[in-house]
Amino acid sequence: MASNVSGTGSGTARSSPSTGIGSGWLVFAAVLMVFGGLMMLFQGIAAIAKDDVFVVTRHYVYQFDLTAWGWIHLILGVIIALVGVALLFTGATWARVVGVVLTGLAMLANFLWAPYAPLWAIVLIAINAFVIWALCAAPSPSDR
Repeated sequence: MASNVSGTGSGTARSSPSTGIGSGWLVFAAVLMVFGGLMMLFQGIAAIAKDDVFVVTRHYVYQFDLTAWGWIHLILGVIIALVGVALLFTGATWARVVGVVLTGLAMLANFLWAPYAPLWAIVLIAINAFVIWALCAAPSPSDR
């Protein structure tokens, strides 16, 4: 009765199938980036088109015009969604790096937006946190 302690016997080698971008974490991050980007886009449209929908708080330290916030969210949302699509189709390292930077900026923008739409801002902050986590947890292309 022989046993192979080293684990190098036949049939023990693992191979990971090549599936496009290669990692479930990257697909997860890309889909959340597209979803979060679209949510920010709609948030921006709502603030630009009808800024009386939002309650304006007084004495808020980071107070801006709601139309300006709308444009910030609209532009950031479009860029995040586009980078998410690029990440979904290519899995490129540049898309991962840009994704982390943009979702970090989106977290900051939503934090500053919190007095105007608190629940919406908290949901987007959570989505962006998951995106950053997934982008950083995904294996690098050299590990595949």
